[in-house]
Amino acid sequence: MSHSFDLLRRPRRNRQHAALRTLVQETRVTAEDLIAPVFVREGEQAPEEISSMPGVFRYSISGLVREATELQALGIRAMAVFPYSDPKIKNSQGTGALDPLGLIPRTVKALKAAVPEMVIIVDVALDPYTDHGHDGVLDTRGDVDNDATVEILQRMAVILAEAGADLVAPSDMMDGRVKAIRQALDARDLTRTGILAYSAKFSSAYYGPFREAVGSAQAAGTTQLDKRTYQLNPANSREAVLEARLDEEEGADILMVKPAGAYLDIIRAVRENSALPLAAYQVSGEYAQIQAAAKLGWLDLEKTRDESLLAIKRAGADMILTYFAKAVAKSLKG
Repeated sequence: MSHSFDLLRRPRRNRQHAALRTLVQETRVTAEDLIAPVFVREGEQAPEEISSMPGVFRYSISGLVREATELQALGIRAMAVFPYSDPKIKNSQGTGALDPLGLIPRTVKALKAAVPEMVIIVDVALDPYTDHGHDGVLDTRGDVDNDATVEILQRMAVILAEAGADLVAPSDMMDGRVKAIRQALDARDLTRTGILAYSAKFSSAYYGPFREAVGSAQAAGTTQLDKRTYQLNPANSREAVLEARLDEEEGADILMVKPAGAYLDIIRAVRENSALPLAAYQVSGEYAQIQAAAKLGWLDLEKTRDESLLAIKRAGADMILTYFAKAVAKSLKG
């Protein structure tokens, strides 16, 4: 039975078979788009899997060097390094963050010696080092003291840059910290060190597994610290764009939206308001929920994983921090 419709445009023609669908595909995720977040701890023990993040491990420095070599061979060009801090070094002022011989400076030096072409990104925030788990020092009211925290972050950024970090990444959401860090770096002739700013970091329920990974949840005795006085309200999009604009004005080299999957509209809004490179962080809770649903047989792990990353890229992200980085890079290599 034949039909005759006066249709000049039939979009399905471009979907007829795999080769044609590939030819007209608008968005692609490559290994070079991915940044692998990794966790390092003291000691020389074997990698320790994080219970809420299957397939994600805390490494010793030497173990992380081996992991970095594998990531580089798979085509991944950047790593974001986070510490699992010994509770013994934690205090109310987060002074462990200022030790030039501390875990992260030593890790950065080891990584740059072993894989010098790998872009090493380091977190600039105090939550892995404070006994209360907040991203800065507290004032007399128990809130994070913005300016006192920024002064510490300046010193922390300089130490990490001197250790060899390519990008320092302030994730604290203090007002004015990007400009202050840029001034501190430049004053020490560290002008080549870039700033990847967590520009729109929301006070999200998706961070729980990460806090286990770095130990900040246990340090504070809760998995749900209230960080709403400095992290963004999930209801606000215009405020997120404002924060991104301020970071650009203050000298950020790359902007970031965190989390990613539930904030695709924010990624798009920031993309449309800035010409700077834009990162998005597919956070621990996003990773954990896909893993959990797949384990129960409710979702196809690889298809859901790949679709989630494609959506983030399509929304406007140039680069994606994801715990799926290694698995995706392996898949792309075939």
